[in-house]
Amino acid sequence: MGSPVVDVAILGAGPYGLSIAAHLGKMGVPYRIFGPPMQSWQSMMPKGMLLKSDGFASSLSSPDNSFSLEQYCKETGQPYAHVGIPVPIETFIAYGLEFQRRLVPNLEQVYITSVKQHPAGFALETEQGETVLARKVVVAAGITHFAYLPPLLANLPKDLVTHTSHHSNLTRFKGKKVAVLGAGSSAVDVAALLREAEADVEIVARANSISFHEPPVINRSFLQRIKNPRSGLGLGWRSRLCTDIPLVFHAMPRKFRFRVVKRHLGPAPGWFVKEKIVGRVPMHMGVNLEHAEARDGRIHLKVSAKDGSTKELVFDHLIAGTGYRVGLTRLKFLSDGLRAKIHAVEDSPVLNRSFQSSIPGLYFVGVASANSFGPLTRFAFGSEYTANRLSRHLAKSTVSDTVLEPLVAASV
Repeated sequence: MGSPVVDVAILGAGPYGLSIAAHLGKMGVPYRIFGPPMQSWQSMMPKGMLLKSDGFASSLSSPDNSFSLEQYCKETGQPYAHVGIPVPIETFIAYGLEFQRRLVPNLEQVYITSVKQHPAGFALETEQGETVLARKVVVAAGITHFAYLPPLLANLPKDLVTHTSHHSNLTRFKGKKVAVLGAGSSAVDVAALLREAEADVEIVARANSISFHEPPVINRSFLQRIKNPRSGLGLGWRSRLCTDIPLVFHAMPRKFRFRVVKRHLGPAPGWFVKEKIVGRVPMHMGVNLEHAEARDGRIHLKVSAKDGSTKELVFDHLIAGTGYRVGLTRLKFLSDGLRAKIHAVEDSPVLNRSFQSSIPGLYFVGVASANSFGPLTRFAFGSEYTANRLSRHLAKSTVSDTVLEPLVAASV
């Protein structure tokens, strides 16, 4: 009789995948969700890190707001404030795991290794060899596949050069001389944690200085709140508009959207890291990396300053805090034929107002949707908007499918 067909398959069990699943479950839409829960947060981010997002902006999206980070912290007796108390990554991960246990208990903790088009919609293959047929597929892959290494570093030995996403535990660098490349949030966070792990760490960056976020002002005047409104992405009208009207952003010209996503809310480190870095970690600022090579078991860097002078820096290891770049070509679980049919600009999928790609039934959420919906979907805070909008769309289309199928069968 063949494999049964599920209405929706969700690939990824991070904040977006879990939130969408929770809403679909509440609506009674049949779905299956695949992947280890909170995988990128557990394996790609260092222990001891603090979230830049405020407490109120760090909840997953649950139906009727039934299980927020605030509620979890109250239940477990952990410190919490809407604003002013940074959220430890361990707390956020534990909250996400509890969210999964309560609201998405049917999670299948296996990876999908292949997605192909099929007469029923899509054929998915798990790492265990099971074939799953689905009418619709939601790709909620998060940042897992998008770590970016500059070409100068990409082919160097992995025992000498890694990306920040390769490290959840930095204790192995104790006593080692380590360079951290970059001045953004991930680079500075890792540098601070390396110092705490008793590594001899130095920062190497093109930026002339590190632009830390300002500490939050808790009690603001009415005028301050009007001039600089608070949002889940931070202070300011630009951030507020990004959170409140993503469909307006979706309607903007492509060049404008891509520019805003690239420039707004850059990777500035949190205010709470400043005292751990300034005056404590040596910095080579305002320099360009000209050359890097492995020699005698160490990594040798040639950097140039703006005045044209150059110098060589030698380290036991280099960790690149060079961020993430969305690229459909990096999603190897999508078949070559499927990827080739997806309309993309700069290797980023073009999505309609319901997160659907040019292939009917194939959706992308999270950071992969940012060039369509704005900076909102680069952050966990965007799971609220995404889960509500997409789940309603999927529920509506599922009803339509149910009505149409008998008509199609009758006409055969």
